[in-house]
Amino acid sequence: MAPKAPVDHDLIRELARLLDETGLTEIEIEQEGLRIRVGRQAIAAPSSAPVTPVPPPPLAAPAPAALDVAADPMKHPGMVTSPMVGTAYLAPEPGARRFVDIGTAVKAGDTLLIVEAMKTMNQIPAPRAGKIIQILIEDGQPVEFAEPLMIIE
Repeated sequence: MAPKAPVDHDLIRELARLLDETGLTEIEIEQEGLRIRVGRQAIAAPSSAPVTPVPPPPLAAPAPAALDVAADPMKHPGMVTSPMVGTAYLAPEPGARRFVDIGTAVKAGDTLLIVEAMKTMNQIPAPRAGKIIQILIEDGQPVEFAEPLMIIE
């Protein structure tokens, strides 16, 4: 029988923290012949009876382009998406003023937010000039590749 390898509790804690930060359900690494897998069960949303929404009273019909953008913000020409998987931060540090808010005018290249990936802070620049009309994430929220972050109009 092979002798048992010592368990690195700090490594397991770090992997568990990484699961929380990234939203993953399982992570596995192998170092020097020792394999460690850390996982958690996905939390199922509670089931409830279907709710039938009451439609609001009809308003003037919007233009077809406006309908497309409202139904799917990804179709908006000013959509800014995440270039990587990580954690999005709207300010340079906790308690600091945000880079941008709704209504902020930006120039191409201005920093909109930071995405932390593997302990590296990546500034996300504005791809074009305009005004921030929507922020689609919360500060400290995990984001996926190509996830919508903001809309610049």
